[in-house]
Amino acid sequence: MTDPAAPSRVLRIPALTRVEGEAALRLRILDGTVTEARLKIYEPPRFFEAFLRGRAHTEPPDITSRVCGICPVAYQLSACRAVEDACGAVVDGQLAALRRLLYCGEWIESQTLHMYLLHAPDFLGHADLIAMARTHPEHVQRGLRLKQTGNAIMELLGGRAIHPVNIRLGGFHRTPTRSELRPLEERLRVALDDAWDTVRWVAGFDFPQAKCDADLLALAEPGTYAIESGVPTVLPADPTLPPRSFPVRHFSDHVTEQQAPHSTALHARLDGRRHLTGSLARYAVSGHLLSPTALQAAREAGLGDPPLASFRAEGTARGEVCRNPYRSILVRAVEVLYAVEEALRIIDAYEPPPRPYIEVPPRAGVGHGATEAPRGLLYHRYHLDGDGRITDACLVPPTAQNQGAIEEDLRLLVQDALVRGQASDAELARLCERAIRNHDPCISCSAHFLDLNTEALSSVD
Repeated sequence: MTDPAAPSRVLRIPALTRVEGEAALRLRILDGTVTEARLKIYEPPRFFEAFLRGRAHTEPPDITSRVCGICPVAYQLSACRAVEDACGAVVDGQLAALRRLLYCGEWIESQTLHMYLLHAPDFLGHADLIAMARTHPEHVQRGLRLKQTGNAIMELLGGRAIHPVNIRLGGFHRTPTRSELRPLEERLRVALDDAWDTVRWVAGFDFPQAKCDADLLALAEPGTYAIESGVPTVLPADPTLPPRSFPVRHFSDHVTEQQAPHSTALHARLDGRRHLTGSLARYAVSGHLLSPTALQAAREAGLGDPPLASFRAEGTARGEVCRNPYRSILVRAVEVLYAVEEALRIIDAYEPPPRPYIEVPPRAGVGHGATEAPRGLLYHRYHLDGDGRITDACLVPPTAQNQGAIEEDLRLLVQDALVRGQASDAELARLCERAIRNHDPCISCSAHFLDLNTEALSSVD
């Protein structure tokens, strides 16, 4: 092992733990300065965009759901929106409400999985959920109940919790009756109490000081907290600049991807700058549109009042923008509470539609769709020919967009740790893994052990 105080070294974490997928980290420290932080995603390429070419316009919802076992609904509904946009179809009324309900189920199960199974052990000093269950069994049981409630919504509306099979262009293969939704209502009322308790529990964690200075990107939807639709909206890192929006169809004009030699995932930038999607961005852009109960929970948790878009546009300071990645778990807890409430509201107002879907006849065109996956904005684009065959496809996931901001977070946090004398291999490894888990990168589900190696460098290497 190299002396931790040595001026030059390389730190490697070959496999990250408690993240969805396989990734490694490489840090280069030269004369006490962190000169490089690389999040290396080494999973084999998935090739989904190539798989989609030549397929019928009806197939993307089923194919893209296989991209992720944690967030399949996000991929399915983003695909639906993009293809429906290309074909000029609009899904509204109760079918749109059922889609939002299904998405609420995914938010509940996915956000809860991250908070309880992956993230909370960091704040409680445990290596994993099993260790946490020994000292906090009641919290683990609550987390499992919440996740099971989200799964139950997905099973009823989607046919199963993982890779749902009931979603199709224009709506669903089958829609539920009111009586079939009633058991969900009973479970959600219990989940509402569990969600409240989750917010209060998480609010008691000790949050280190940190700040992400990237631009924040999230969907915005008039009158509601954006989940399954909206307009891409940017809150700049510079507080003197007003927010800006652009149509979904112009997404690729603003968010550009490029290959990074150290990663099989593309890196994306927003108008040439680092940006961040996900819970912090959503709360900054649309937090004022949360339900009164969710806003009350946010205030009690110490998040303060979210900014009001109208006041930001006028350049008037009002509300708070949370930019501390460690506190993202707080926002996720509030979002779970909101999703439970929203699911109850939709079920209460539900009337079965006359048909489970609308027809979406094929036509030549380009369609764009974006939704808010639990981990951030997800964008799909499809080119269709006159027969409805896909000639080109583009999928931009949240992780690809967030990688630049994550790497900059790591660089700054390690630099600060070096200044404070927190420089041993073990300390830096724990700090880096924890910082990455703040953003919950959705690589794919996997678990690994940590092995940190140190390599000496000369000052000219």
